[in-house]
Amino acid sequence: MEHEANGLLKNTTFYQYSAANNYVFDSRGFNTFIKGEASTFLKPNDPRLMLNTIVTKISHNNTGVTIYYKDGCIEADYAICTFSLGVLQNDVVKFAPELPTWKQEGIETFSMATYTKIFLQFPEDKVFWNTSTQFFLYADPIERGYYPVFQSLDGPGFLPGSGILFVTVVSAQSYAAENQDDATTKAQVLAVLRDMYGEKNVPEPTAFMYPRWSTTPWAFGSYSNWPPGTSLEMHQNLRANVGRLWFAGEHTHAEYYGFLHGAWFEGQKVGGTIAGCVKGNKTLCVEEVDYPLLHGDTPDAQYDPANGWFVTSFQTVGF
Repeated sequence: MEHEANGLLKNTTFYQYSAANNYVFDSRGFNTFIKGEASTFLKPNDPRLMLNTIVTKISHNNTGVTIYYKDGCIEADYAICTFSLGVLQNDVVKFAPELPTWKQEGIETFSMATYTKIFLQFPEDKVFWNTSTQFFLYADPIERGYYPVFQSLDGPGFLPGSGILFVTVVSAQSYAAENQDDATTKAQVLAVLRDMYGEKNVPEPTAFMYPRWSTTPWAFGSYSNWPPGTSLEMHQNLRANVGRLWFAGEHTHAEYYGFLHGAWFEGQKVGGTIAGCVKGNKTLCVEEVDYPLLHGDTPDAQYDPANGWFVTSFQTVGF
């Protein structure tokens, strides 16, 4: 398997959709189409949609699932757990009974990457970089990966005249930035820019912000990743249901992990399965396979839908 610089494996997304990582800057955000989908079955202020409600405990057995939160609980025949891998790994929600060993090991086997974009906005008349150039690279003489890649949004095809520039950090630098205050990070980024363009040419930004995915309680990271030596059986244990408690998210997709469409397809697949169970359709109501005993490497025969492998892969494309 091929690794990208940020540690994300080059999965089927690159072979099926595009070889490029395109930056989306639509100010409406990804939640636009999620709200659009929700509007087809939810009414405004629908009480079934509980926002700002923190789940504290999930009780599950062979007859149903109970979801507990601060002010009450919800009982259901089935439930889909879409917590991020980071939330599952940080034990912020209690499961009763505890998840089986094979499931816990599946959760702990995978890693949660952190990918941080730090945004700065400068006055339009004080933009100091060449706005016809999209990327600018910095190589710190001491520390590898120290604010290395800057990208301009003040240019053709993006937001001309915006004065917006952002820098991307990953891995250790992400954790460092996300665990310090804005003032410290801003001072570090400006020091790099002034080293690149000259002390007098870089003014103070008028706006500065960045997300802290690794410390956000509902995320604890940006996206999931497969460590070296991970097998498809290990991932299937992360993906598999435990009785009437099912799991979905970008981390449960064997081929599109790390991407929004991975979460979309997994949610669609699990939702269809549970709908079949509710309606008594034994053709659709099929539990996921799990592997209490792992068997080492992944043989070719396991690259099949039963193990979450649905579309063309590196076996036939790109290798």
